[in-house]
Amino acid sequence: MQKGEIDLCIVGADRITANGDVANKIGTYEKAVLAKENNIPFYVAATVSTIDFSIKSGNEIPIEERNEDEVLSVNNIRIAPIGSHALNPAFDVTPAKYITGIITEIGIFKPEEIKNL
Repeated sequence: MQKGEIDLCIVGADRITANGDVANKIGTYEKAVLAKENNIPFYVAATVSTIDFSIKSGNEIPIEERNEDEVLSVNNIRIAPIGSHALNPAFDVTPAKYITGIITEIGIFKPEEIKNL
């Protein structure tokens, strides 16, 4: 991104809220922030059925917390100090302010337009 070799970013989504916030696999938020910092358009591609109009914003999305052993151990060998703990969310939430557009089967929409579908 920093070298100007990327024209745009497109990611998927597991859930989109009424205000255009997006929940997706861990790392999506970071990509969106870096894209914005580097003036690279950031798009989310998802079907309209991914939009949950009953959820107003990303703050309301329940995020699955996976077992901490998945990141504290590799092949059943602990790689973290004994007594340490880890958060291991399965998803992160990307606020609408980082999203250029949401690509669906019925068109491309700005995040703030999602509530009108």
